[in-house]
Amino acid sequence: MEVLSRDKVAEIRRLNDQFRTTFRGGQIVLTQSVADLPDMVKAAALCEVQKFSAFTEKNDPTNEHDFLAFELCNRCFIFSIVYFDLKLEHGSPDPADPNVTRRIGTLMMAHDW
Repeated sequence: MEVLSRDKVAEIRRLNDQFRTTFRGGQIVLTQSVADLPDMVKAAALCEVQKFSAFTEKNDPTNEHDFLAFELCNRCFIFSIVYFDLKLEHGSPDPADPNVTRRIGTLMMAHDW
């Protein structure tokens, strides 16, 4: 397992925050249980993802801002970012390089995890 430098972690975090707050630079995927929710709940959950900023050492030990959990409408949601190569066939060779990385953000219910 590669140990990332502080600069690489900072760049991954910046790219993850940019993706999470704008949904640009990757793809958003909804699990079936989220897709089945009313449109208003899905929209509110995606807004929560965009405005989430409560990252701590406990809920973000890698300091990459690639995972978050929140409650909304009496439901527990999770959002996770995974790094793939541009063809979506393998993991990214360098998540800090947007020229070789495609971010996939998955919004799911906690029970999907």
